[in-house]
Amino acid sequence: MPPFASSATSVSLALGALLVFGGMTALWARQLATRNATAVDVAWTANLGLLAVLFAWLGDGWGPRRLALALVVGLWSARLAWHLYSNRVRTEREEDGRYRALRAKWGASAPRNFLLFYWAQGALDLVLATPFLFVASNPEVGFLPFEWAALALFVLAWLGESVSDRQLQRFRSNGANRGKTCREGLWRFSRHPNYFFEWLQWCAFALFAAAAPWGFVSAFAPLLMLFLILKVTGIPPTEEQALRSRGDDYRRYQRTTSAFVPWFPRSEASA
Repeated sequence: MPPFASSATSVSLALGALLVFGGMTALWARQLATRNATAVDVAWTANLGLLAVLFAWLGDGWGPRRLALALVVGLWSARLAWHLYSNRVRTEREEDGRYRALRAKWGASAPRNFLLFYWAQGALDLVLATPFLFVASNPEVGFLPFEWAALALFVLAWLGESVSDRQLQRFRSNGANRGKTCREGLWRFSRHPNYFFEWLQWCAFALFAAAAPWGFVSAFAPLLMLFLILKVTGIPPTEEQALRSRGDDYRRYQRTTSAFVPWFPRSEASA
């Protein structure tokens, strides 16, 4: 039976929607005063962690599995949310360049469009949290082998994203690197190693959910994340901003370095 047929899931979804849309609306009201929408990135990530914990708490599946769900997704969400807050909100006085570009493009319609944007981010949270519902409702006692494989993949991906974020943060903290492109560590092999390992974590979430009845449906989550990263909110606006701020140095980086999957860099002559 699909998890959506249970009363526990209905309550979880209703409370989750209330928390997510209420929080996003409050955050939108805040940006009206500050004219800074950067915090929406933190909220989007934090919402997913909150939804996982909520679903685990209210779910009717096997207890240890629900606990694992809350710990794994909570760990991912807490680390990434703190990283985004400390590097984009707490230390940066100006709005993220992606949102400045949107604000300029939208003009007088910016307040309304940002509200729709915030709600869209909340709706995406609820859609992407679907694998967590499958995990929280899975009654099977004991972890299956591919659930252990999912946990191992999560640890690998979590460490990869953590390391790549730390390497970029260290590079940017050096004033001598202002206006330059990071080519250190994992950033030598991918222009976006953080996005790559972020996507691998979503593969792990879907694999973990696949043990549940109808859990195979969760395969849509990493596929959707891959589309968003490659085509919509991930790499395209990030690279547009990088080209605006770093120009030819970033163009050389584009010619020699893989956009997503880590791989050995090409030489300038062969690029």
